[in-house]
Amino acid sequence: MVWFLPRLLAVVLVLALGVGLGHLAGAALGLPGVGTVTGAAIAVALAVLVDLLRAMRLMTWLRGDLARAAPRDAGFWGEVGYRVERALRLREQATAAEAKRLEEFLSAIEASPNGVLLLDDKDQIVWSSAVAADHLGLDARRDMRQPITNLVRTPAFVAYLQDGDSRESVSFAAPGGQGNLQVVVRAYGDRQKLVISQDVTERTRADAMRRDFVANVSHEIRTPLTVLAGFVETMASLPLTEAERARVLKLMAQQTDRMQVLVSDLLTLAQLEGSPRPPADRWVAMAPLLRRVLADAQNLSAGRHPFDAVDLPEVEVAGLEPELLSALANLVNNAVRYTPAGGRIAVAWHARADGSAEIEVRDSGIGIAREHLPRLTERFYRVDGSRSRDTGGTGLGLSIVKHVIQRHGGALEIDSELGQGSRFRLLLPASRVRARVGAGVPAGA
Repeated sequence: MVWFLPRLLAVVLVLALGVGLGHLAGAALGLPGVGTVTGAAIAVALAVLVDLLRAMRLMTWLRGDLARAAPRDAGFWGEVGYRVERALRLREQATAAEAKRLEEFLSAIEASPNGVLLLDDKDQIVWSSAVAADHLGLDARRDMRQPITNLVRTPAFVAYLQDGDSRESVSFAAPGGQGNLQVVVRAYGDRQKLVISQDVTERTRADAMRRDFVANVSHEIRTPLTVLAGFVETMASLPLTEAERARVLKLMAQQTDRMQVLVSDLLTLAQLEGSPRPPADRWVAMAPLLRRVLADAQNLSAGRHPFDAVDLPEVEVAGLEPELLSALANLVNNAVRYTPAGGRIAVAWHARADGSAEIEVRDSGIGIAREHLPRLTERFYRVDGSRSRDTGGTGLGLSIVKHVIQRHGGALEIDSELGQGSRFRLLLPASRVRARVGAGVPAGA
């Protein structure tokens, strides 16, 4: 109320001045009473006119660009202008702060790996994150205010949205067939809906692989167990000669060995997947390791195959010897198993110009059709299941090889043609290859 007393004093002074001047003018004309009233009226009119001009300036500002400063008049209208402008600026600051918080909130939603979609009470799109638009095949701007069921027509999603029971999620193939989505809908506000989408392609694939893995393991173990159970029943219920008993015991031992190899390979895979990366400062001499692998392969071959060992190197590889031995043994033993008698098997070390190296295992065996090559390292994948079982394979060998070489920073490359033999190469990075300490021989010599 600081404006009230100055305004009252100003009105009183103007009125007094008007009355005084009017009285003097009226007295000069012989009409002092009329002059007094006229002076008072003129003073009041002038005060009202000034007040109206100030009010008009304030109204012009209110009707115009409120970003400009309010009229800086004194008195009542100046106080009104100041108060209005202050309230506007505070409201603008509050609105800007809310807009910033909303922008930060939407940015946080955009950063989420899950998609978020807001629907109104008519299931029209109010807002969509970029991830949700990508998941559901939408255009975040073009499709605004469009009914979601006109854009995502998957029957499972439409039925789930219209059912109104959002306690459970729904899964379906993403539009365009690119992966699988899991969607959950939650109600909020006045019949509005929050739609959250998640790409579960990898999870679905992992679940399928897990189911296949359990099924394959169960099948692989059940077969020898069935054979063993049959032999046990035979020995328990039938009188057998010593020759027949020896034959049955030999077959039982073979099936037992088969299960032991399978369990051993499964444990090896589990250890590879659950253990830390091999150290880069523990060096393994390759020449003794390769000679050991070749000796074991020659025993497995029993003289049926000639072996070529080309340039066994005086080099070392950084890693774990048991893992490298397992990978190389799997490759060379596979070459023995799938190469007919008389076919040649070669093991070679090749140094590369960039300091990296490769270990090559080559055979002249039956070869592999090109369409099978991309899947050879999958667990239990077999080109010919009956032949693999006949040769004693578990279907896990190449999966073990791939895991070992990848853990050592390298890669497995496979080249093969049906009837033309196969070539497997273990590629090792330069950081894990060096000349053998004390050998004085360059890497790859």
